Amino acid sequence: MVALQDRPLANVFRQLSSGAFPPVVETYERGKTIFFPGDPAERVYFLLRGAVKLSRVYEAGEEITVALLRENSVFGVLSLITGQRADRFYHAVAFTPVELLSLPIEQVEKSLKENPELSMIMLQGLSSRILQTEMMIETLAHRDMGSRLVSFLLILCRDFWRSGSRWHHH
Repeated sequence: MVALQDRPLANVFRQLSSGAFPPVVETYERGKTIFFPGDPAERVYFLLRGAVKLSRVYEAGEEITVALLRENSVFGVLSLITGQRADRFYHAVAFTPVELLSLPIEQVEKSLKENPELSMIMLQGLSSRILQTEMMIETLAHRDMGSRLVSFLLILCRDFWRSGSRWHHH
């Protein structure tokens, strides 16, 4: 019996879906939007392949990257956490060609109530992402643009090379 913690998040995500709602696999080309800020939050996403950029768009029109998600990340879960059917907070864009699993948010809520240990795994996945985001924010807080760019690139290299992603050369 494999401990739940050792099971890849993808299996957990598939478990969240009942027979009635098999997860939908979606593909996005590089640069395509997965969701816009203000879109209704109806589905939860799991990143199977590729990288997704989450950014916040501010009134002035500037867009700031808050996270680059790698394979095995869960995203689009903010309204699960707040318990409100919030609209999307972030702009999610395919940073590379992307393959996602997506599930209706109601389905995920139901499964999490029925399997508390799934909530734990989901939390572990999210907390690693929060740490990543905090690192990115610290990185971008450097005063001058040069050192900001260098440290940002270092984070990217570390994250992507560790996950063994192969960049697709066009």
